[in-house]
Amino acid sequence: MTERIITEWAGVLAGMKHRSRSGARVAPRARRGIQSVGIGLRVLAALSAEGGPATLTEVAKRAELSASQAHRYLASLVAAGMARQDGSSGRYDLGHEAIRVGLAALARIDVFAQSDPAIAAFARETGRTTLVAVLGPAGPTVVRWYAGPNPVVTSLAIGSVLPLMGSATGHVFLSFLPEDEVAGALKRYQAGASAKAADVQAVRRRVRTDMSAYVDEMLIPGLRATAVPILDLQGHPALVVTTIASSTIDRKQDAAVVQRLKEVCRLITEQIGGRWLAQLS
Repeated sequence: MTERIITEWAGVLAGMKHRSRSGARVAPRARRGIQSVGIGLRVLAALSAEGGPATLTEVAKRAELSASQAHRYLASLVAAGMARQDGSSGRYDLGHEAIRVGLAALARIDVFAQSDPAIAAFARETGRTTLVAVLGPAGPTVVRWYAGPNPVVTSLAIGSVLPLMGSATGHVFLSFLPEDEVAGALKRYQAGASAKAADVQAVRRRVRTDMSAYVDEMLIPGLRATAVPILDLQGHPALVVTTIASSTIDRKQDAAVVQRLKEVCRLITEQIGGRWLAQLS
C-alpha cells in the first residue's frame, strides 16, 4: 500500500506544471527541486517494493539510479524517518514515518467505494450478472448485485446466504481463511457435518492455485458460477466477486470472462493495500 501511494505521488510531482503563485514559470532551480522530491519518492517506492530489508545495490537497481545517487537519497529518507538502516547489516528498510503514512492510508480505504465502479463496469463489459459477498455472521452473504443484460432467473438476491462447501463463493472464502480457522468456520456455518477434511483441503488447493472457484449446477440447477477473491493485506478475503450464467448463455466466452474478472479483482486488491496470492510469502 505504501509503495502504491508513494509511486502515485511521484508521478503527480513529475507531471506538475511548475509555476509560481502569480502563474509565471518558476526558475530551473525550483524545477530541479521538485524533480528531486520525485526521485526521493521513487527511491522510497523501490525500498518498499523489496518486501524486506534491502542492500544499497538492490534499492539503486530497482530505482534505476547509481549507487552513489541512491545513497544520498536514502540518507535523506533516514534523516526524515521514512527509512532506516540496520547498524550491523547495513541494509535499509521502511522507517516509522513511512509505516505511519501507510497505516493512515489503509484506515481511510472503503473497500466498497473502491470496488463498486470496477465491478459494475465488469458486468457491463462482459454482460454477465455479478454478485459480491462478505463473510457475515451466518456465512457468505450477498451484499451487492450487478445485473447483466442477459437475464438470469435465480432465487439468489441481496441478503442470500451461500454455503461454504456448496457454492463457488463459499469455496473462495473457505480457501483463503487461515488454516487454523477452517474447522471452526465449517462448524460455525453448519458445514462441518458433511465436509470431509480431504475434500476441504482439495478445494483449498485447487482454488488457491487457480485464484478462482468454479461450480456448475452445484447450488442451483441450470446455473454455473465462478468466484474470485479480493484480498486484504494479510491475504484474507475482504470480498468475493462471483459471476453467474444460466445454461442459455454461451460457454465459449467463459474463459475470457473469468480472466477479466481476475484482472479486476487483482487490481482492486492492490488498490486497497492487499496482496494477491503470488505476492504472499
